[in-house]
Amino acid sequence: MNYDDDDRSEFQDPGGRSALRRASKTNPRIYPCPTCKAKNVLTKRDVQLKYQCDRCADAAENGRGY
Repeated sequence: MNYDDDDRSEFQDPGGRSALRRASKTNPRIYPCPTCKAKNVLTKRDVQLKYQCDRCADAAENGRGY
């Protein structure tokens, strides 16, 4: 898929803060977070990008850690 720089349609929350990708039939949200181990929070694309769930990402960005 090609996305232009202003196209945020690939994201789960295009106008929000989450970097997670939108789930679909070909990109289901079936993978656990590598940090907190919460089930079914990441898509294959999120895993490829080495992301963690939004809760863990927010905690890390705020210096709180998990």
